[in-house]
Amino acid sequence: MFNGLGMNLGNLSRLSSAKTRSLSPENPTGEKGKGAMAVNPDHRPSQGLGQGWKVRPCVGIKAGETLTIADIDGPGAIQQIWMTPTGNWRYTIIRIYWDNQTAPSVEASIGDFFCCGWGTDDGGNHKGANFRQLSSLAVCVNPGSAFNCYWEMPFRKHCRITIENIQPKDAVDPNKGGMTIYYQINYTLTDVPDDAAYFHAQWRRSNPLPFKSVHTLLDGVKGKGHYVGTYMAWGVNNNGWWGEGEIKFFMDGDKEFPTICGTGTEDYFCGSYNFDVGKDNGGYREFSTPYAGMHQVLRPDGLYRSQQRFSLYRWHIMDPIRFDENLRVTIQALGWRKDGRYLPLQDDIASTAFWYQTLPTAPFAALPDRDFLEVI
Repeated sequence: MFNGLGMNLGNLSRLSSAKTRSLSPENPTGEKGKGAMAVNPDHRPSQGLGQGWKVRPCVGIKAGETLTIADIDGPGAIQQIWMTPTGNWRYTIIRIYWDNQTAPSVEASIGDFFCCGWGTDDGGNHKGANFRQLSSLAVCVNPGSAFNCYWEMPFRKHCRITIENIQPKDAVDPNKGGMTIYYQINYTLTDVPDDAAYFHAQWRRSNPLPFKSVHTLLDGVKGKGHYVGTYMAWGVNNNGWWGEGEIKFFMDGDKEFPTICGTGTEDYFCGSYNFDVGKDNGGYREFSTPYAGMHQVLRPDGLYRSQQRFSLYRWHIMDPIRFDENLRVTIQALGWRKDGRYLPLQDDIASTAFWYQTLPTAPFAALPDRDFLEVI
């Protein structure tokens, strides 16, 4: 019997014994027949309508607090996540724990996890200022700040997803620094095949990247698996082209030299020749495709927005990078000197790496503090 996983147009007609469930503020446990049961006489929009009339569409998370938005007994798989959080997206941390592990297999700022590393929703005049639509198979970002991902995430025993708000508390008003999140997590309860691996994601940042150093996207991975995606929020600190650097994949015991070496940053992200279509045509050209894109270019405005910033993604959906024992991924930051030599850059580079692997998950390095996470 078809287990309802690996969905695509080719198997969409097949019947399955899998059970569909969904988590949201209106049904935080996902139980059958338990949605839209909230009662809140103080909820002004639904006053006079009663139970079942959109009483609890969102939840708040106070500064310094963590909310569990998924607590699911398996076996099963997450099939889609939608959410829209307020506040500073770098100050909102998503973590996912598989099969009762104490260490997370996913840990990233929520903006970077959904390919919006430069964005923030401050609820004020700048609301939506950094929004850029992203249309890919794995991640979609839709107006005005709707985050969607379609990574299939199987688990056998248990799934727990948490959202932490690390925004600073206000000494005068304890409600300041709080955030609001709307979310829906669609999943299925079904048998998981023995060869299904666990979804992982990790955020890292070099700011600034030390001279003649490489940015490490991933290191310390142990187990069998495959690398499936890269998102980068790249802030440029020099004039000129910034993407001559090569990405390298060191796998299964590679030491000084990798098994896979790219030819340039724009080449890895499936572009070419600096993403440049000519100054008369706008220079850098944003693009968003199913598997790769540079969907965001933040250009200087002549006043306070002084640096060029880029958002890039590359999904290895059709070409996963498989490893048997371990994996390390690095990328160079190279521009050009006036004499024709490469210039090692000292840029602000943040990356989120996505991969599947067997458990246990090797513990991640501690996430940096709030001051290091911040972007302005």
